[in-house]
Amino acid sequence: MQNQAADINAFNAEPEHEPVASYRHSLGFLGIMAITIIAGFAAQHRQVAGGGLVESHANVIPIYVSVTVMNWLLLLFVWKGIRGWGGSFGSLIGGRWANGRELLRDLGIAVVFWGVVFGAAWGIHGLLGEGQEKSLDILLPRTALEVVFWIATSATAGFCEEYVFRGYVQRQLLALSQSTWVAVVCQGLLFGVGHAYQGWRAVLAIGFIGIMYGWLAAWRKTLRVNMVAHGWSDVWSGWLGLVVLR
Repeated sequence: MQNQAADINAFNAEPEHEPVASYRHSLGFLGIMAITIIAGFAAQHRQVAGGGLVESHANVIPIYVSVTVMNWLLLLFVWKGIRGWGGSFGSLIGGRWANGRELLRDLGIAVVFWGVVFGAAWGIHGLLGEGQEKSLDILLPRTALEVVFWIATSATAGFCEEYVFRGYVQRQLLALSQSTWVAVVCQGLLFGVGHAYQGWRAVLAIGFIGIMYGWLAAWRKTLRVNMVAHGWSDVWSGWLGLVVLR
């Protein structure tokens, strides 16, 4: 009995099982997410000429810039909550690469993980089939300048979204539930619903992928691999993959 109590105390004493910000701050984050979800749902269902999410490709770079800015603003909001709780910015990332060997190891894990995610996404989309959701193809880059902005947007998404969801959200849920399973699944579901502008099929697929990223972060105890894999995945799916597989 004493051993069991000691194990429980040791579990609760682990840093990753402690909140990284106040739960009041987390309620504010959920409010921001609610606005994002409602706006995304409205964008997917509003009347637009053609079958795309927007009517014209002409203003795609301002859209990339606005998405990038919103990601950084969300990260700033999260960082303010962490700092107000006495935490450091790097505490969620899990440290820097100590040497080239660690860098190569994480890059290798990221490549393998991305391959698994790519296969899972392909299988999920095949299982769900085609729907009536508005196409995102009109938002994909077509010119060299647009490709540059797309890569910057993808890199930002890889860094900011992993920090926010697999870092902040997952840690807050872990502290609240004291269950890695609950934290990983719930952050993935929230991540998926946050992409409501892509339609319900994409929400399911992205939610499942978000859970996969959550397990990767829980396993590696760092967000470095997640950020590399996520950024590369966005670059591939939005541009490079279309060029290579054309």
